[in-house]
Amino acid sequence: MALSLTRYCVVSDIHGNLPALEAVLADAARRGFDQLVDLGDSLSGPLWPAETAERLEALRPIAIRGNHERQVLTLGDRMGESDAFTAARLRSRHIEYIEALPAERELPGRILMVHGSPRSDVEYFMEILDGDQVRPRRPSELMPLLGNAGEQRLILCGHTHIPRAVQVPNGPLIVNPGSVGLQAYEDDHPVRHVIENGQTAARYAIVTDHGRAFTVSLLHVAYDHESAARKAENEGRPDWAIALRTGRMSPA
Repeated sequence: MALSLTRYCVVSDIHGNLPALEAVLADAARRGFDQLVDLGDSLSGPLWPAETAERLEALRPIAIRGNHERQVLTLGDRMGESDAFTAARLRSRHIEYIEALPAERELPGRILMVHGSPRSDVEYFMEILDGDQVRPRRPSELMPLLGNAGEQRLILCGHTHIPRAVQVPNGPLIVNPGSVGLQAYEDDHPVRHVIENGQTAARYAIVTDHGRAFTVSLLHVAYDHESAARKAENEGRPDWAIALRTGRMSPA
């Protein structure tokens, strides 16, 4: 008798990049999936926050909020330029949609959805800062961050925009699908640093639950990133335009 499989299309960090999201959805539809899972930071940025909110409302994914949804809702907590742009363009129904999102969520089969780590929506989970440089965490460095989440079979996380899958020995599989909408950024938490994937393609993952084990496909799909870059330029964000065109924070 064949086992019943569940295929999750996992997206994160869309950041209002609607063309990238549409490309991911089309690619995932061709591959086939059962559930769409959204790990947050879906709207914030100088692109199409309201239009992306409309699309997600129609799709109704299994979703959680990211730190940027929290920051938009609190109207002041680390409210940066991208969050302010987003908050000014969301209507009441969009606010209601993100207000209803939980900070984390558990799916059947001991699968946990978080945005950052199980401890915080702004904590890097699979990466760590050494000075101002980002490197992958070793398995021994992951263990202290798990807490009760160590009992899960699978943890889905986002936030760093870096696609990666790591099996913790005697612990869960951890998967970050990467970012749908933004392949480079600069942050000052906890110190100033840069994330650069060096490519423009939208990132997502297909994770299949076979019951006893998972298979993971970390995927990338080309989209019209130039249209997104021009939109960022028109909104006065040349830094985003460079990131969208190059996957890096400087044109060199």
